[in-house]
Amino acid sequence: MVRRGVIIQVRTDSTRLPNKAFLKLPFNFDLTATEQVIIRSKKIMDIDDVIIATTCKKSDSVFENIAKNTGIKIFKGSDFNVLERFYFAAQANKVDVIIRLTGDNPCVDSQVVDIILKNHIEKKSDYTLTKGYPIGLDVEVFNFDALEKAYKNATKDYEKEHVTPYINRNPQIFKINEIKAPKELSAPDIRVTLDTEEDYALLCAVFDYLYPKNKYFNTYDIVNLFKEKPWLKLINKKIMQKKIFNTLEEELEEAVKILDLQDLNKARDFIREHLSR
Repeated sequence: MVRRGVIIQVRTDSTRLPNKAFLKLPFNFDLTATEQVIIRSKKIMDIDDVIIATTCKKSDSVFENIAKNTGIKIFKGSDFNVLERFYFAAQANKVDVIIRLTGDNPCVDSQVVDIILKNHIEKKSDYTLTKGYPIGLDVEVFNFDALEKAYKNATKDYEKEHVTPYINRNPQIFKINEIKAPKELSAPDIRVTLDTEEDYALLCAVFDYLYPKNKYFNTYDIVNLFKEKPWLKLINKKIMQKKIFNTLEEELEEAVKILDLQDLNKARDFIREHLSR
């Protein structure tokens, strides 16, 4: 029997927004962002487990109570090496097909996950990912065998920190299945992830509008809300999503874009001059 499980990576440390896992959503409500991820994950069909994968650090022991109160499992592992943490979490719980979620994304759409999981299994893929959904609503599904190969062969720091780069960048080894968001849900310019104060302000607004009508509001609801109230995008417009870089030059090019957004022109031009040499 194939066991399917959701593994949610989460920790208390965050350089841009400390303790974001415990921010309330909706604002001043009795549920945290982490609990929203868990509650929504439990709505996914045909899964055997929901597991929090956190670190062994003392500050992350608070997730034990959250796991207990929500009736899910918890695994503690490496702080930096999240790939290792996922591998041992899946191995310990005998999970064959893993749905990877993060505590940063409290708007999990179980209906989208259901579709992606079914597609992944029907196509007998090693790794399935989505493209084009709002930031915070894309989905990753992968098999334990692929995760094990990544764990045993990944050597670069970014491959260990971000779990799936080794799989994604080796299509000659793995059967990769990329699913694009349908036209009506394609909105990569919408950002509903939690990484900064601006992100939290936006999520509070989204939950204020949608949560009272439907606690499990979905991607359609979010996209339609932004069509009705396009000013919402202004709240976190200047926040750029973290990316994975292979070289220093790629990282500097991204730094130029960020400096440009903040009108830090002297620093921007200095880096540009270095890149043009």
